[in-house]
Amino acid sequence: MVTDHRKQPRRRGEALSAAIFQATLDELSEVGYAGLTMEGVAERARASKASLYRRWPSRIELVMDAVYRVLPSPGSAPDTGNLRDDLVALLTTTSNALSGPAGEAMRGLLGEALRGESPLGSMRRNTQGRGRRLMEEVVQRAIERGEVDPSDVTPRRIDAGHALLRHHFLFEGLPFPDGLVVQIVDEVLVPLLKPSSR
Repeated sequence: MVTDHRKQPRRRGEALSAAIFQATLDELSEVGYAGLTMEGVAERARASKASLYRRWPSRIELVMDAVYRVLPSPGSAPDTGNLRDDLVALLTTTSNALSGPAGEAMRGLLGEALRGESPLGSMRRNTQGRGRRLMEEVVQRAIERGEVDPSDVTPRRIDAGHALLRHHFLFEGLPFPDGLVVQIVDEVLVPLLKPSSR
């Protein structure tokens, strides 16, 4: 049965956007990216399709906005007081995100982009640098505490942890094995950022 949205209380602005974003995440969890439609999101959010299309001309834009709204943003990097625990906390947050609706969206968006069905450039613009900026915050605090020498920090070393998680996610699938984050931190990131010999 189709809901008559004209009989529902009108929501505007942030309240409407929040309902639409939550509906998008719920649809991703329930039907996956392949099954997600603008109509399904509108119905779940008790909103009109027109209200979605006014804000997001396509499914890819809606999904990216919904997903990036729930991911950690620069300025929210963990601060446990030491580099290793900060890295574990940050990569755990990332692995949890990839295990939920954000991961389902990423897989679907990447599949579309590789088939030429959606612009890869649009994905890059929306994802560019978020993980790196969070990692830079963690490493900068470690530099300020004297744990890391700035000369040991390079863009590739900053990117290594998230790159390994994404590689596992894309090529080995879910769930992430127990201990994977700790292994990446202890075997790769800490040795890269705090080399024992000079």
